[in-house]
Order: sequence, then structure tokens, then C-alpha cells
Amino acid sequence: MLTFETPFARQLADALMQPALIRVVDNIRKQLEASDWRGEYQETQLWPQGIEETQLHRIKALQAQLTEANPEDAAPLRAELAELPQSFPGYELHLTRGDQERVVDVWELCCCVCFQQFPVDGAVAIDMTLIDESIGDINWIVLDEKAKALVDGVFRQLTE
Repeated sequence: MLTFETPFARQLADALMQPALIRVVDNIRKQLEASDWRGEYQETQLWPQGIEETQLHRIKALQAQLTEANPEDAAPLRAELAELPQSFPGYELHLTRGDQERVVDVWELCCCVCFQQFPVDGAVAIDMTLIDESIGDINWIVLDEKAKALVDGVFRQLTE
């Protein structure tokens, strides 16, 4: 789970993540078109560190019950789920070429675009070069260049 230095840093991250995702996915598309790798995106669920296996089983059981519950029975199920650890979405790119397979964490790439250093212990710091302070908006050129460089690096590693 990400932690931020300030509430303002969290707001900046919220503003940057969607454009970063769009740029990362677009650069992946361009790389795939020019390579012999095939890619398929898959959504995943990421769980907080330290979640116990029994908690995970209970969460999944409650979620399954919730899908079939009537409105009266759903409220206590939701209440119990709210007390348990929550997952957050993950987004992976599964690459294949012949018998080779690789998995790329797309969210991690987006974090590498948005933050000065990732992963980190403690609070993440926004890469302020991505913000054009003169207009108070995203510096689209820097964002594009950083996303492209990171995706290019991923595909370079595939050939090593």
C-alpha cells in the first residue's frame, strides 16, 4: 500500500496515475507492434502484506456469499467485509514469445513514472519534473518521455 508524504502529494499522485497508465499502455502497444512478443493484460487483486491465509479464505467466502445474498442478508456480509483487509487492483501484462513467458506489473511501471524512486520503504515522493509549475498542470512532454524510457527498458530486458 502506498503512503504519501502529504495530502497534497496524494492529490498529485491521483492526478498523475491515469495519464501515466495511458502513456505506459500506449508505449507497450508500440513496442508490441514492433516485436515478436504477444501481450495480454490481466487484472489481479493485490493484498496488503501480512494478510493471513485464514483472513483471505474468509474474505473470499464472504464475497461469494454476497453475490448470491438477498438485500436483507447482504448488509451484515458487507459490514463484516468492511472490517477485513481490502485488496486493491493490480494490472499485469503477460508476454509470450514461443515458449518464453514474462509478466510485467503495469501498476509498478506507472509508479516508476510518477514517483522519484519506486519501490521505496516509507512514503513515496512525487517526481516534480512531471508538474509544470508555471501552469499548474502536468508536464506532458516529461511524462511521455519517462513512460517511453521505462517501457523501452522493459522490452530491452526481454532480449537480454
